[in-house]
Amino acid sequence: MNGMTFDKLQYHELKNKVKHHCVSSLGKKLIDKLEPSSSIKAVRNRLNETSEARRLLDAEKHLPLTGISNITGIIEKVEKGIILTPSELNAVSDFLRGCRKIKKFMADKEFFAPVLYTYALSMTEFRNIEEEILYAIKGNMVDSGASKELKRIRNQIAKTEEKIEERLNKFLRSSANKEYIQEFYISKKDDRFTIPIKASFKNQVAGTVVETSSKGSTVFMEPDAVSKLNVELSMLKSEESVEEYQILATLSGAILESIHEININIECISQYDMIFAKAKYSKSTDGIEPAINNHGFIKLVNSKHPLLEGSVVPLDFEIGKDYRSLVITGPNAGGKTVVLKTIGILTLAVMSGFHIKAKPGSEIAIFDNIFVDIGDNQSIENALSTFSSHMKNISEIMSASTNNTLLLFDEIGSGTEPNEGAALAIAILEEFYHMGCITVATTHYGEIKRYSEMHGDFMNAAMLFDSAELRPMYKLLIGESGESNALWISRKMNIREHVLKRAQLYIENKEYNLEAVRENKIKKPVIEVNQTEDVYQYDIGDRVKVISEDDYAIVYEPIDKFNNIKLFYKNELVEVNSKRIELDIKASELYPEGYDRNTLFTSYHERKLQHDLERGSKKALRKVEKEIRNRKQE
Repeated sequence: MNGMTFDKLQYHELKNKVKHHCVSSLGKKLIDKLEPSSSIKAVRNRLNETSEARRLLDAEKHLPLTGISNITGIIEKVEKGIILTPSELNAVSDFLRGCRKIKKFMADKEFFAPVLYTYALSMTEFRNIEEEILYAIKGNMVDSGASKELKRIRNQIAKTEEKIEERLNKFLRSSANKEYIQEFYISKKDDRFTIPIKASFKNQVAGTVVETSSKGSTVFMEPDAVSKLNVELSMLKSEESVEEYQILATLSGAILESIHEININIECISQYDMIFAKAKYSKSTDGIEPAINNHGFIKLVNSKHPLLEGSVVPLDFEIGKDYRSLVITGPNAGGKTVVLKTIGILTLAVMSGFHIKAKPGSEIAIFDNIFVDIGDNQSIENALSTFSSHMKNISEIMSASTNNTLLLFDEIGSGTEPNEGAALAIAILEEFYHMGCITVATTHYGEIKRYSEMHGDFMNAAMLFDSAELRPMYKLLIGESGESNALWISRKMNIREHVLKRAQLYIENKEYNLEAVRENKIKKPVIEVNQTEDVYQYDIGDRVKVISEDDYAIVYEPIDKFNNIKLFYKNELVEVNSKRIELDIKASELYPEGYDRNTLFTSYHERKLQHDLERGSKKALRKVEKEIRNRKQE
């Protein structure tokens, strides 16, 4: 596959619809990385996974994925030797608990989902790690009961803080300190207990200034009466941090010891999340698992494009059994391009393990490659015309295709002269047929339609058109070629029936009626005696308009006996018939009297050289002599 195939067929949009059904970013990442597989064994396994999960959902048995989070980043930290925080340990514990619930859920599902059941067998339970984390961590903090030493330290901290508060309250109640105190409360600054003191009295209070207010009117002081206790408290806090670190390190180490099994659990949960997202998408769209093959046979029964909403005409389609190339004709906006995109996106979907919107009996071929040429690929950067870019794309497709390739071409051969475009399109379709490809192409060209009718391995199809209402029906009819809509419309506009029949005859065999009309049927113009046609005789230097180019030129030579005239156009001499030009401005109006009009057709350098020779310039003479010598040497 290439990027253009995915873009034109909107493969990424389809994956996004499935991705919305994922519970965690684990499944979403897998779907982001998911690509169609060309292995029929892999596709069969993918579809089987989706179908098993769908059966569980249909039986109201929902996998308990709720609460599962992506812990990949946390596990990477452990692998690097980083000690996890309490919140990270809680996330790991929640994940492991989720794994255990899923393993338990799948334990009795062997009959419903044998493949998904085996996936659960590879998962490991970690009750000991779960319990250790649950015991040690409470509310994203290391719990005091995590160790005897931590409990002892925290008891000491509580007693010390109680002593500090007692002494500070005594300081606040002292009448001797009343005039110094700004506000009567205890404030904690940088883990130190302080009293708000008026800045003007800071030198009258025995203690240390810990912080000053923004206005500078208040200082927060640690009185000397509690300084020793604050030092003791700081030491206890350090001991607490060391002990907490040891507990966190022990728990992180336990996770590290089981890192391989935990990674396997992560992979299993990711797979489960993606598989059940596919199943939920299947249930929401009433999708089915189609039959698959690897010999190019596609059969779609009442299928629908997965991205089209509302009332969509179902598509019935078949290719690869009695014919390997299908040519679709029909009106503009009649649904031909939608047919191509539906075939392409449904094939990509199945190769990715998605169920499709279709009826039982549908079958999809698994291809090595799917290539498309749909829409306008014009490249401004490469200055390629629409036709050139289509040919460049088809050339690249031709180089990469095998005998197991699906090709989807929209309006093949368009963008150039119709006869050449049709001939080129037939040759391209023929080449892909000989390469063994499965090809579906849309066209307006009757020549391609006729070629398809003549070739035994090609088939025509038409988009149904309501001739009474003059509107497309968006329904594909295989085995029929659409009658020209131009003829239908012309008949509605009351064009004579024999004219339409003759047009149909010309479409079919190009046997044109070339019989000359008898003279008695032609009304000849009456020409008066002495009547003469006033034809302008073009003069050198006249500016004329070249009608076919919608551009201007200068007359180089007057009209000859065959009514042809030579023009100086874009620095070249061209000959055209006088009927193909119109006078714009006469030379007599453009140039002054006596002007040498021959200079119009010589360059500035030629005129300068002629002028220099006429005045006897030695430099000009040497230049001419050098050119003569060079010509003789050649």
